[in-house]
This record gives sequence, structure tokens and C-alpha cells, in this order.
Amino acid sequence: MAGGTGGGEAITMVSHDAHAHAAPQGFIRKWVFSLDHKVIGIQYFFLALVAVFTGMFLSLLMRIHLVWPNAHLPIFGDIKPETYLSLLTMHGTIMVFFVLTTAPQGGFGNYFLPIQIGAPDMAFPVLNMLSFWTTFLGFVVLVAAFFVTGGAPLHGWTGYAPLSALQSAGPGEGLGADLWIISIAIFCIGALMGALNFITTTLDMRAKGMTLMRMPLTCWAWFITAILGLLAFGVLLSAGILLLMDRNLGTSFFVPLGTVNGILTGHKGGSPLLWQHLFWFFGHPEVYIAILPAMGLCSQLLSVFSRKPIFGYKAMVYAIMAIGFLGFMVWGHHMFMSGMSPYSAFAFSIMTMGIGVPSAIKTFNWLGTLWRGRIRFSSPMLFAIGFVSLFVVGGISGPFLAQPVLDIYLHETYFVIAHFHLIMGVASIFGIFAATYYWFPKMFGRMMNEPLAKTHFWFTFVGAYLIFMPMHYYGMAGGLRRYSQGTEVAWINTLAPIQKFISIAAFITIASQFIFLFNLFWSMFKGEKAVDNPWEATTLEWTTATPPPHDNFGGITPVVYNGPYEYSVPGAPKDFVMQTDAQVGAKKH
Repeated sequence: MAGGTGGGEAITMVSHDAHAHAAPQGFIRKWVFSLDHKVIGIQYFFLALVAVFTGMFLSLLMRIHLVWPNAHLPIFGDIKPETYLSLLTMHGTIMVFFVLTTAPQGGFGNYFLPIQIGAPDMAFPVLNMLSFWTTFLGFVVLVAAFFVTGGAPLHGWTGYAPLSALQSAGPGEGLGADLWIISIAIFCIGALMGALNFITTTLDMRAKGMTLMRMPLTCWAWFITAILGLLAFGVLLSAGILLLMDRNLGTSFFVPLGTVNGILTGHKGGSPLLWQHLFWFFGHPEVYIAILPAMGLCSQLLSVFSRKPIFGYKAMVYAIMAIGFLGFMVWGHHMFMSGMSPYSAFAFSIMTMGIGVPSAIKTFNWLGTLWRGRIRFSSPMLFAIGFVSLFVVGGISGPFLAQPVLDIYLHETYFVIAHFHLIMGVASIFGIFAATYYWFPKMFGRMMNEPLAKTHFWFTFVGAYLIFMPMHYYGMAGGLRRYSQGTEVAWINTLAPIQKFISIAAFITIASQFIFLFNLFWSMFKGEKAVDNPWEATTLEWTTATPPPHDNFGGITPVVYNGPYEYSVPGAPKDFVMQTDAQVGAKKH
């Protein structure tokens, strides 16, 4: 059934009996091993929610140790330098894989891609279910590394060999490191299954009239992200298998002839740089796997809440494609310190500067969308604007690191941490928050509390800048990353007040996330009942019931006549025209 509150009264539907199927019966089939893409999307969302609070807790322990290195904590006791490195490794791994990759693509992408293109489900429902439970298993295996003999690994989330390739290399590099590698490999398998599903669904299951150039930018972002995942995660999976072989079967892919603690390793002929190339060939596309869904969503929200068509729709689509294409050509800028040829470094530097062009196109188009719009400062819009702010500010520091001569100085400092946290981490998290506040009414049938949402925004937005802007200065002053404490190095010790300021800001910002957590669960049960189209948006998810029925459109599928951003159309009865409104067919993207 069509919703009853916004511009979608004259919706034309066609029969779609081929894909109609009965809802599952029983708790296990409906909520645990569900084939419904909406339930699977919610499962991904709550997995990411558990992961993000786990990752934040680890960062809290790290921050405590950086300011009070001799503190004795209840339960955890003393945090030793090797424990700090384990916390760092697990924090990065959990956040990158199980939050930034899982929530935007697996969570919201699974839930809304089929609905936004007018499909009854994903192309391969069983594969979709398997992809979630594979990802869940990967998370369980990763967390298990904390509880085995030797504890979690300390080789960093990048897993650089030979540190990660030798079981004798240090504490946590035994079974804990094996579990870390196995977890990443399992995650890659789940991500590859999901990527195949997204690509097939987008290409084969669009409703009648839903041409590629009528798809919302969210769908374009999920589609290109799936292509990136298909190409990138396979490389990381292969590298992980080779690393496991080096560790357990005596092969020498990544370990050269040498000694560890005065003992010959028993390996020869391997190349630690090979791991770096394989990892970063995945690692830089991973940045865009994390950020592209947020870009697509925030493009959507800026249009919805400015009551204007997106500025330069086709340019935005081609910019997403260009970012995806160029993302595979810049991995070497992570390796300027590895001794690569200056000619190779120059080539990677040029390509890195070049990828800023499509990002700049998107940024100026976002500003063009906002310009002279009738802006509604609802909580999703605040987080979308916050995303743009963080993306731009985080991106500005990128060209510095893209210059080999500057990167040599900055590479091992907090400047790099500040850069990638802003542009990849916090910006993507803002996209996740924006998506939650925007789609929560459709997912759960209730509105989130708006005053609490805005309070959460301001604490998080201001807190992000108070944490990561001083980190840039700390890095430029020579503050080195991966050091568990600065008390042993004179010039770093003089920078201790900056670390203390950052930590206090982090404590407050982390505490403010419980505002979001309370709002989320309270609103699920006590929030105001949502109408079908509370934001007066135009895309297909707002034409169906709230929450959507099992097969999204009750056995029928919409016919699409318009583009996804028909706002302020002259002569239209309202300031928005639904994609399914047959009476307005002249205006197309």
C-alpha cells in the first residue's frame, strides 16, 4: 500500500506476483536466520552498534593510559606498553571492518537498496543471510583474541609483516594473531558475498521506469561501494591466507632471512613490502568503501531538507564513479616511507592529488544544493551538514600527506591519525548517525526524540573537532603515534598538556554517545508514531507502509516516472513530487 501523507496519493502500481512470497513463521526464521533483507539490515546495524561501543571502550582505555600511564584500573590493572598496542590494534580493526564497513553498506544498504529501486528483496536472499552470519562469526573470532593465551595481537590494524608473520615476534603474536587473521579472512568472505548481492540487485531488479539515472544517489553509492568491495576484499583475503601460511606452514611470502631476538627465523626470500602492497591495494579502496555510502546519503539529505533538487545529479554520479576508479591507483601514498623509487612516489602523489578533483566536485555540488534552499534543520540534516564539514576539513590535510617530502616528516606522527579519523572515521560515523535519524521512522514506525538528537549532534560535532584538531598540531610538533606514553621522550613529554586536553574532550564525547543510545532504544518503544512520509521526501521507501511489509510493496511494485530529487517543481500541487507520481513526467534526470 502507498503511504498516505505526502504526494504519493496517485501512485500507479503493477502486479509483481513473480516475487511475492509469504512472510516467514516463527521467531528463528523471522528474526535469527531471516531471508528478509530488512531484518538482515537491522541485524547488521545492531552488530555495528555493539562493535562501535566496543571500539570506543578500547579507545577510552588508550586515552586513560596516554594521560595517566601509571594508573591502576579496576579489573584491567596496569596497562603495559604491549597492552596499549593490543588495544590500538583491536580498536582500529573493529572500527574499520565491523563499524565503518558494516553499518553503512551492510546495515542501511541492505535495508533500503531494494526498496529504493522498487525490488521485493535482494537478488540472493540466502546469500544475504549467509553474508551477515559470516560477518558475525568474524566479529566473534576477533573478540576471542582477547581471551586466548598471550592475548590480542599488537601488530596494528594494518598487520605489517614481519611483526605479524612470526609467532615469536612479541606478546599476542601467537594464537591471538592467528585469530585476528582468520577473523579478517572470514569478514572478507562475508563482504564478497554481500558485494555480489548488491551488484546483481542493482542491475537486475529495478522497478519499471527506474533507470540508472533515476536511482537515488544512495543507491549509486552502495552500487559503486559493492564493486570496490568485490575487487578489494578478494586481495585482502588472499593476503591473509598467505600470512597464515607464513605463520603456520613455514612458507616465506612475507618473511626474509633474518633473526628475531638473536635466533634465525627459518625463513628466507620473503618480502615484507609485498604485504604492504597487498594490504594497501585493499586499504585505500576501503577508505571509500567506508565513506561513499555516507556521501550518497548526505547528498540525499541535503536535497530533502533544502527542498531543492540535488545540484548536478549527473556530475555527482560520475564523481562517485571517478572516486571508485581512482581509489585503486593511489595505494602507494601509504608507503612513501618504504624506500620506493622517487619516480613511483611522484606517480602516486599525482594520482592522490587527482582523486581530490571528484571529491571537490561533490563538495561544491553540496554547497550548490544548500545555496538559497529552504533549509529545515532537522537532526538528519544537522548530521549531513556536519558530515560535509568534517569531510572537507579532514580532506584538507590530505594534500600535505600526498607530498612525499612532507609525508616523510608527518608519516609517523599524530597528524596522520587526525587526518584519517576525521575524513574516514568521524565523517563516516556522522553519515551513520544521519541515516539512523532519517530512516528510523521507516524502520521502526516511530520518530526519534528531536531535542535529544540535536543535543547529541552538538556534543559529537564540537567534540570531534576538540579531539582531532589538536592532534594535527600535536603531530606537527613531533608527537609520535603508536607510543604508549610520552614520559620517556623529552620533547614528547613537553606536549603532554595537548594529550590531556584531547583525552578530556574524548571522555566527554564518548559519554555523549549514550544520549544517542538512550534515544534509540527509548524511541523504538515510546517514540511518537511515525506517518509514512514524515520528511516529505520523494524516493520509493516513502511510498510504502511504515514499517514496510515483508515483500516491501505488498506483492506489487511501483512504476517510476520521475527522478529522485523533484523538489520545488513549478506547477506541482506540493513542493515535492514522488518518483511514482504519473502526472509529472516531463522533468527527468
